[in-house]
Amino acid sequence: MQLQYSFIIPVYNRPNEIQELLESFEALQGDISYEIVIVEDGSSETSKQVVDSFSKSLNISYYFKENSGPGDSRNYGMQKAKGNYFIILDSDCILPKTYLVEVKKSLEKEYVDCFGGPDAAHDSFSNLQKAINFSMTSFITTGGIRGKKSSIDKFQPRSFNMGLSKKAFEASKGFGQIHPGEDPDLSIRLWNLGFKTKLIPEAFVYHKRRISWSNFFKQVNKFGMVRPILNKWHPSTKKITYWFPTLFTLGLIVTVVLAVVGFNWLLIVYGFYFVLAFILALIKTKNIIVSILVIPAILIQFFGYGIGFLKSTFAVSFLNKDPETHFPKLFFKLK
Repeated sequence: MQLQYSFIIPVYNRPNEIQELLESFEALQGDISYEIVIVEDGSSETSKQVVDSFSKSLNISYYFKENSGPGDSRNYGMQKAKGNYFIILDSDCILPKTYLVEVKKSLEKEYVDCFGGPDAAHDSFSNLQKAINFSMTSFITTGGIRGKKSSIDKFQPRSFNMGLSKKAFEASKGFGQIHPGEDPDLSIRLWNLGFKTKLIPEAFVYHKRRISWSNFFKQVNKFGMVRPILNKWHPSTKKITYWFPTLFTLGLIVTVVLAVVGFNWLLIVYGFYFVLAFILALIKTKNIIVSILVIPAILIQFFGYGIGFLKSTFAVSFLNKDPETHFPKLFFKLK
């Protein structure tokens, strides 16, 4: 089958991000035809003027719709697209020059109906962005699930960098209304329908994440709240490792309390972990400031996720609350 690629990019009030992303499209290598579908999700600050400025250099379409969330906007874009293989990106991503070449090469070698790629930090990113990127992608924090080669089997692509065939989209009906969590939910439903997923390690994107410490906490807190809901919907995908941030958080609280009364041995264990994180970050980034910022990034990530996971587990699994009613902010309502 001849693949015809359509990039699907939802955007909400971020024309500057679209500017940078489209500039990276202009630099793509390889004689591979593709289209770009921009879906404006009810923004008050639209990207239309930016998109129009690229109309001569890129095969690009622009659609404006009422705000209904990123999942529904991706579905809308795939319905409008002309290709038979969709590549979904977040607006805060930048493509390396070889991105599409690597995707094409991998799919020709081993075709799957859904793939995901890792995220990386660009040299131009701020120290905070680089620290958060390390925290979100390192083996010692997430186990490398956002881009580890040994995670290829049953890999759950993330929608900031995700490929999906038209066939798989039509069979699955695309993304649901939960957010975040709509991408692992889609991956699991695709597996249940008999489709395969895989990681393409070389098809990475620079994920800029315009974010602050407070926004980072809110983001990972939502990630933690979503996971027990997905576990309830898809019980076969439960893993004990999802409890790690919660156990880490509770353990650190206990460690601090014990240290106050003179028991310091657990403090040494946590101290060793953070020293290891600092060293690994320094090796990877070669930046001592980033390596220092990695420590609060990990703390925020674990505390945010761990607290959200515990709260949601108690409500959904023990009190048997309806997720959509109990956590309405995690769901977009279609108008």
